[in-house]
Amino acid sequence: MLRSLTIIFIGALFGAGLAIGGMLNPAKVAGFLDIFGVWDPSLAFVMGGGVVANFIGMRLVQRRRAPLFAGSFRLPDAAGIDRHLVGGAVLFGVGWGLGGLCPGPAVSSLVLVPGDVGLFVVMMLAGLFGGRVLMARRTR
Repeated sequence: MLRSLTIIFIGALFGAGLAIGGMLNPAKVAGFLDIFGVWDPSLAFVMGGGVVANFIGMRLVQRRRAPLFAGSFRLPDAAGIDRHLVGGAVLFGVGWGLGGLCPGPAVSSLVLVPGDVGLFVVMMLAGLFGGRVLMARRTR
């Protein structure tokens, strides 16, 4: 129960941060990405705040022997750059550029404007599922 409440609290905190930071506004995101037009650098502060918070959080987490709600840490072990990583990054960027939202803000936007982003989230989930199916078939 405590684990579920913690997840809900952290998710709500993350969503509120995205909303306050302007990450739920596709026009604001497009303005940040338009470096050769009317560039809006304000989202750099949102990203900078995220980097600082993650840096501090990781230092605190790495001092622990195990997470609060699990027996051990499951950190990624892949360190190389391969075609799957590059291909996924390209698809993510194209989706973000065309839709104006990345997954976190899209899910958070469902609370504020569900009609506007509902189809985007459904198609994003379909793409995630399709990618998993494709990768499972390729590994067989």
